Amino acid sequence: MKKILLIAMSVCALFTACKIDEPDKDLHRVIFNPGNLKFLSTSLNTVKETSSALYGNQEALKSLQENHQPKPDSEFKLVTWKYHENPQYIGGTINGELLSVETLKTDKNGNISYQLKTGSKTENNPTNKEERIKYIMSYNPVVRP
Repeated sequence: MKKILLIAMSVCALFTACKIDEPDKDLHRVIFNPGNLKFLSTSLNTVKETSSALYGNQEALKSLQENHQPKPDSEFKLVTWKYHENPQYIGGTINGELLSVETLKTDKNGNISYQLKTGSKTENNPTNKEERIKYIMSYNPVVRP
């Protein structure tokens, strides 16, 4: 009888010990595909709890390296995510909800176009357009060895 009771308690302990906890089951991670653009720089806003990555083509990289003015045929994409704590590592953060994608392009004549996409909404002429262009152009590219 003791053996049966011990086996029953062991099985119950085994099933309760194997409870699968999914702390991040409500978190949706979005992977952004920059296409043919390369990673240029990153930033972190601890007040808003957002992280951003700046992508661009070769002309965009030259623009940031030289005079921070967009060169003809340059293309930039500033992608901003809400970040949250990583449930698997204490003190770590990971990207969460995709907040916005800002696209800055110049044509062959140097004319600048700016587009802001938030969710399913796209704006071509937001009120702070000039301010955002200056902000994007203020990034310093990451130095690679």
